[in-house]
Amino acid sequence: MFNDIGILELVTLVVLAVLVFGPDKLPKVIQDVSRFIRKIREFSESAKQDIRSELGPEFKDFEFEDLNPKTFLRKQLDGNEDLKELKELRSSFDLKKEMNEVADAVNGREQEPSSAPASVPAVVNGSSPDLLKKQDKPGTDERPPYDSDAT
Repeated sequence: MFNDIGILELVTLVVLAVLVFGPDKLPKVIQDVSRFIRKIREFSESAKQDIRSELGPEFKDFEFEDLNPKTFLRKQLDGNEDLKELKELRSSFDLKKEMNEVADAVNGREQEPSSAPASVPAVVNGSSPDLLKKQDKPGTDERPPYDSDAT
């Protein structure tokens, strides 16, 4: 739970606790907090046991940590050939290339033949499209396109 707290943070918390509660009340506060945490853990374990008993014997080995999608997928794919395929698929996906293709399709530009390597973005009109740049507003004489289905 507190794996990422360093010595300096721990000392700071102790000094702060002594300053806020005082040295005479600090042991009582620590005792109350530890009792509260223990009660919450007991309540949580009791709720887990109740749920397991209500689900029946086929869910006896059910772990609530498996409800986390990452844990579930890792457990299902662990030691499986699908994991290797998933890693290959992940490494072959090039987000920049896909975004450029989508931008070209939206703007109605023609796709260039894929003679360029996959890591180089498609060049359109001498420069690559800037997807973060704001689009120019139409002139005062131009009307924006009207979509009757949108109204």
